[in-house]
Formats: sequence, structure tokens, C-alpha cells
Amino acid sequence: MASTIKDVAKMADVSISTVSRVINDSKPVSPEARRRVLHAIGVLDYKPNEVARSLVTKKSNIIGVIVSDIGNQYVSQVLRGVEEIGRMYNYDILLSSSYDDPEIEIKFANLFSQKQVEGIIIISEILNQKLLYKLDEFNIPCVVINRFYNVDEAPTVTINNKAASYNMTDYLINLGHTAIGYVAMRKDMDRTNEKYKIRGYRDAMRAAGLKPSVLYCEGLTEGDAQDLFEEHEDALRSGKYSVLFCSQDLMAIHLMNVMRDHGMNIPEDMSFAGFGGSTLSDIYRPKLTTVKEPYYDIGAVAIRKLFKMLDKKNTDKGEEMILLPVEIIKRQSVVDLNDKK
Repeated sequence: MASTIKDVAKMADVSISTVSRVINDSKPVSPEARRRVLHAIGVLDYKPNEVARSLVTKKSNIIGVIVSDIGNQYVSQVLRGVEEIGRMYNYDILLSSSYDDPEIEIKFANLFSQKQVEGIIIISEILNQKLLYKLDEFNIPCVVINRFYNVDEAPTVTINNKAASYNMTDYLINLGHTAIGYVAMRKDMDRTNEKYKIRGYRDAMRAAGLKPSVLYCEGLTEGDAQDLFEEHEDALRSGKYSVLFCSQDLMAIHLMNVMRDHGMNIPEDMSFAGFGGSTLSDIYRPKLTTVKEPYYDIGAVAIRKLFKMLDKKNTDKGEEMILLPVEIIKRQSVVDLNDKK
């Protein structure tokens, strides 16, 4: 039979309230009484009821994490950052996968509230306003990580998409490319980060005295890439573009596959650059030149931000949006046209 708090109090020769104060570290206890209580806890192998304890202390040492899809490679990298920093602070992670279903996200918010989580990190590829309202109703602090949507309603950790796109375009220009096409994803463009990436690309092209040209892909499937190729086949074969800068690595890889299927050589007939820095970009041949997003760091900074929000003694909560630096990974999918001059 498991030991109870009464057993601990009896062995330590103190009151139950004294045992509770030692366990919860809520009020001062004499060193001698604390020593006897801790000794009794060890001898009896007493395990406090964590749920009841969290109700008293308002501290469960649990962070809830809602992810869109645990199988997504970028999500797993962000999670590593969250978990490793959480472990350093002695926090456990309660993980749930919603598979981009808004109603399931609401369900998990209710569950996390019952579990007395101290805060929640949302790693999603949808924008669920109801979820943010629900967390506000529960008074649960949250940090949102979203690769696609621009988040204004909650603290977030992300990158400067406009600057990253500008820098990649500038890099391609410095390699001698003047006919640079940008491939954007059309879905929800007015609400996503696509508009910032396009602005960065256009600004870099105009700064170099070049004419921007944006092509639109409906989604990230190979079928979407095939549709784009068929729509612009003449331009893609004619040499109108020397390089396509795609807003997602997966989009670039699908387009490379489609063009190869239609007899084009990569990068001889068309160079490619991507955005994301996914593992796939390093495995594919030729290896994809890309903007590498710091997924691990995004997770690590997000949970540190959450801890800062939880610290009631800390009046400086920091910025609502934290922007992390990116890196251009230079690989074989882009031809250096300066070598041909």
C-alpha cells in the first residue's frame, strides 16, 4: 500500500501542514523539521499527488505542445529545441498532434487546461483563431511557431522572411543570374509569409535594375508542380529564366523532378534555389541551394520565451515577435554564370 502524507507526518513527528509546506516549498520551515520530513519521504518512498500539488503551487512543471504533424521533418527539429531546453529547466513536455484539424487543437487545449499545464507552444501550419481565444480564456500563456502564416495575435518566434528572400535573390544575382523567376504558393497569400518573401525578391531585383517575374503554384504536391510546368512550359524551355527561386524546398524538388521527366537537365538547363533548409534538400541530387531556417533554435528560443512569460518576477517580457537569423546554404543546384563569361 502506498504511503500517505499522514504517514510522513507521523514518522517525522510534524503536522501534515508542515509536510505540505516542505513538499511545495510554500512557507518557511525550520531546518530540523525539513530534514526530518525529507528523511521520512525517502524512507517511506512517498510520492506526492502531482495534480493536487500543482493546484496548490500553481506550478506543474509541464508545458503542453500542440503540433500539426509529428511526422513533419521541420516539426521534429523544432521539438528537439523545445524538449532539450525544457529538460534543462526540469519541465516535462506533454505532446499532441492535431494533423491540422482546428477542432482537435481545441480539444487538446481543453485537455491541457485540465492537466494544469503552465504554458503551451503551438507548432502549426494552420491559423486557428479559436484556439488562441480559448487559451486566453483559460489564461494559459502561449507561444506560436508557424512557418506559413504571419502571426500577430500571440508571441511568436520566426525569421525575417523578407530579408531572407532578398539575400537569396541578391546571392543569385552575384552569381551572374539576371533572369530570376520566383515561384510562390498562391494559397491564402494575403495571410501567409509568401507576401513578405515576394517583397524581398522584388526589392532585390529592382535594386539591381532587373525585372521581377513571379510564377504561382497552387500547392506543394508534384501535381501542382506539373500544372505550373504545363502552364509555363514555353517560357521555361526558351531560356526566359536561368534560375527559379522557390518559396519552399519541396516545391523546388517537385519542379526539378517534373522538368527532368520532360527532358530538361538540372542545373544545366535550369538552376534552382529553395527556402527552408529541409533534410530533403541535402539528400536530393543535385543538392539544393536553399535558405536554411534555424528550426532547432526556433524551438529553443520559443520555450525560453515562454519561461520568461511565466516568470511573475520578470516585468520585462521581451518582444512579441522574435526574429532569428538564417543562412544561405550554397550547393550544386545553382550554376555560377560568372564562370561562363
